[in-house]
Amino acid sequence: MSTAPETPHRHQVVVIGSGFGGLFGTKALRRSDVDVTMVARTTHHLFQPLLYQVATGILSAGEIAPPTREILAKQDNARVLLGEVTDIDLERRVVTSQVLGRETTVPYDSLIVAAGASQSYFGNDQFAEFAPGMKSIDDALELRGRIFGAFEMAELAATRGDEVEHLLTFVVVGAGPTGVEMAGQIAELAHRTLKRDFRAISSTQARVILVDAAPQVLPPFGAKLGEKSKQELEKLGVEVWLGAMVTDVDERGLEVKYKDGKTVRIEAVTKMWAAGVQANPLGAMLAEKTGAPLDRAGRIGVNPDLTLPGHPEVFVVGDMISLDNLPGVAQVAIQGAKYAAKEIDGRLKGKPSQGPFKYFDKGSMAIISRFRAVAMVGKLRLTGVIAWLMWLAVHLVYITGFKNRVSALMKWAISFLGRGRASRTMTEQQIFARAALSRLKGGAADLVSEPGAFEAARDLVGVTRRREELEAQAAEEVRLTDAGERGVKVDQRA
Repeated sequence: MSTAPETPHRHQVVVIGSGFGGLFGTKALRRSDVDVTMVARTTHHLFQPLLYQVATGILSAGEIAPPTREILAKQDNARVLLGEVTDIDLERRVVTSQVLGRETTVPYDSLIVAAGASQSYFGNDQFAEFAPGMKSIDDALELRGRIFGAFEMAELAATRGDEVEHLLTFVVVGAGPTGVEMAGQIAELAHRTLKRDFRAISSTQARVILVDAAPQVLPPFGAKLGEKSKQELEKLGVEVWLGAMVTDVDERGLEVKYKDGKTVRIEAVTKMWAAGVQANPLGAMLAEKTGAPLDRAGRIGVNPDLTLPGHPEVFVVGDMISLDNLPGVAQVAIQGAKYAAKEIDGRLKGKPSQGPFKYFDKGSMAIISRFRAVAMVGKLRLTGVIAWLMWLAVHLVYITGFKNRVSALMKWAISFLGRGRASRTMTEQQIFARAALSRLKGGAADLVSEPGAFEAARDLVGVTRRREELEAQAAEEVRLTDAGERGVKVDQRA
């Protein structure tokens, strides 16, 4: 186990997570007399609302997931450590993280926990193998491979005279914003972007099915916008199945069950899951250690000032908290993290508390397809082109980095004004790597040697002998060049 170096002369703040809460909390402390250590399981800051655009080829991964180190490079009081947090010792005030079997411990005086949430399969985690979620870059790249790969496999099957319907059927589970946006973009892919690209199949014959157990599309947006969204999806050719609960998922399809007991089987190779979230397991760990309550989604109950009961030095923000029915959106994480950072800075300066955290709702938006969106801002309910332009403007502002904003704007123009998709590259590795890693007992750690084991293995192969072979090979390359013997037949050489 290695221990990160300490700086005992300044207040130590540890931030867990590099999402909206983690990044904005860290940046809010840039002028404070503290040292900030961000511990995150990824090396990037993910703009999660645009993941579906990576999955459907509009944007590349780098445009919505810039390196965290690059973002914080000019913040001298901040550092970033890679690792997944496995323990938080509230008594000793130490965070333990792990990456590839290596543990690191970091002490703290104040802690901001912004570890976010993951996809929820409602107790059916086995579904994940066949229906990836939409919470990480890995998810988006895998889905991109599955979506574009399905069209390629359908072309091959049609060329051989085989059935292709199951390959050209795409099912999105969950009619929230992510599901609606995903279904709309797949429909646009099939009916607009790819319609000229294949010879043996017609991509316009693809079926896109949006399934949800709820009675309407986009429940948080209200009945009127929900119905409008459903109508727009159906105009795009999306089949909207409401009141249909998914009961089984396998490699070739899924089953849904209606309230009346009717069960329907959908044959579809490509499925994606956008039907629920669950808080990071750190919430359950903290609840067990503090006695704080947990809700059904694993979110932890916090005090009105976002601190843990009995631990005023620990703040929990974003998707992990259960407080006043706050929604699981980016603005809750951003505002909560800024509140926590200001509270920490105020305590160090002897200022009174800000009082309870108050969330300011800036509205909600969802894009259905190009020129189609819905927006809810205060009492305003907007649809169509105006809502679509608002969506573009808001998301452009929150993309991190000027170069990424410019790049995203250009690719939106390519996709929305033209027919193209700038990032259609797919590989087998994208599709199957996650499943392959999951079959290793220790995951990726099984592919990495311990330092001692590596040294022993290196000695066994004979480093000296290999060095001599490489030196001899290099000498022969030099001789061939200096003697002018390259390209000369052997029997013609002097």
